Amino acid sequence: MPTALLSVSDKTGLAAFARGLQRLGYELFATGSTLKVIEDAALDARPVSELTGFPEMMDGRIKTLHPGVHAGILARRDKPEHLAALAEHGLRQIDLVCCNLYPFVDTVHKPDATFEEAIEQIDIGGPTMIRAAAKNHESVVVIVRPQRYSEILGALHEATLDLEARRRLAAEAFAHTSAYDAWIAAYLRRGERNGFPPEISIAGSLAEPLKYGENEHQKAAFYRLGPDAAGIGGARQVQGGPPGFNNLQDASAAFQLVMDYARPAAAIIKHMNPCGLAVADEISIAYRMAYECDRVAAFGGVVAVNRPLDRATAEQIVQIVTHMVVAPDILDETHDVLARRKNMIVLVAQPARNGLFDLDVRSVPGGLLVQEWDRARFDRATAKTVTRRAPTEAEWEQLGLAWTAVKHVKSNAIVLFKEGSAVGVGAGQMSRVEAVELAVQRAGDRSRGSVMASDAFFPFADGLEAGIRAGVTAAIQPGGSVKDAEVIAAADDAGIAMVMTGQRHFKH
Repeated sequence: MPTALLSVSDKTGLAAFARGLQRLGYELFATGSTLKVIEDAALDARPVSELTGFPEMMDGRIKTLHPGVHAGILARRDKPEHLAALAEHGLRQIDLVCCNLYPFVDTVHKPDATFEEAIEQIDIGGPTMIRAAAKNHESVVVIVRPQRYSEILGALHEATLDLEARRRLAAEAFAHTSAYDAWIAAYLRRGERNGFPPEISIAGSLAEPLKYGENEHQKAAFYRLGPDAAGIGGARQVQGGPPGFNNLQDASAAFQLVMDYARPAAAIIKHMNPCGLAVADEISIAYRMAYECDRVAAFGGVVAVNRPLDRATAEQIVQIVTHMVVAPDILDETHDVLARRKNMIVLVAQPARNGLFDLDVRSVPGGLLVQEWDRARFDRATAKTVTRRAPTEAEWEQLGLAWTAVKHVKSNAIVLFKEGSAVGVGAGQMSRVEAVELAVQRAGDRSRGSVMASDAFFPFADGLEAGIRAGVTAAIQPGGSVKDAEVIAAADDAGIAMVMTGQRHFKH
């Protein structure tokens, strides 16, 4: 008679799975609360202590850490000496291990969780059993997800659980324990100020496969960091079809941008850059102003707002083709309006917060680039006026808005801001002067009386001079170029104000 060992934290579908195993002739052994669920379902099962000869000890810390369990899992069936060792010591072969782990992740995401509670949710015996079974997968079936129960029962019944299928289960098992360990390491590292660790792993759970990646020939998927991830990772979809890879990238860029503003803000994103951005006293006015930034580019864009989406704003959004809308909430009054564009994806997302994996991670062939998120904000107190003329109060306000915006534009980046709206954006240019020229071209006559933000210093005066010719009255930039004196002189000659922040905002 084959033997199954069950020890699960997630009891979903457990009774039905145990019943199916019994019908297939398995003798069941189980630990603690798992045993109780099986017995409450009027099924026969035996405590794991009958395999080990020891009772559960130390508040359940010691249950399965014993040769009576691990010898039965690890014994190779093709080695007579292994089977002889089992027989010599009166130990059972274990043919199936069903195990998932203590809810460590759920525990540490509770706002009132204590360190002691978190430590007690670090599973030791479970990962050990899972890894043992996965190592010996040619002989032992290992299951870590309740979603697999029906599939496994069917394969066992039809005798189709071949070596390839067992290896897939083993890979899933090792990924499960690896992710679990990654969460624990991240929790214990939280608040660490000693730089980056010598090894890093990041745990994501599959949210959904995507139709394709940036292009149709690229496969892709979306993974979520944690059970209550904020930002796009934890977004709730309320309308539309499955989002695509590019949709989600643009949605993330748009939402991060608007959430950097305290006042009501709206942004329209195309290809990870804002083609529309504005702040106002009401979100509907902010959206109208954002749309006016570039009516042509707004077509087919992704919209984000930093206030609950109301009916007045929704009425404007549905006037043109919009691929996606992201907001911290969707008011009930807007649903029938949004439904006029039934294919438009609508997401509800919460502002990003410091999580256990609160890092900007990008892949390169053969490696990972890891950095902190750029959360630096405009600070007027540290901005230094370097020209003879200081900005007016109105210019200071627009400079702050522009400096916040330029942080979210691909480098080389230039943003022209006027009366609460981005009137010109130059993004992703190899030359800074070309970025200015592009921003000025898009702004047209609106550049007159605007302010200009540059994500990094002006290496020469030509970029600033292009803005001056277009009618810019004030500029903000990090400074730090060997040509700073020439750039300041150009500003003074034109009578414009310029401030330096001492901090750049490259975004690649």
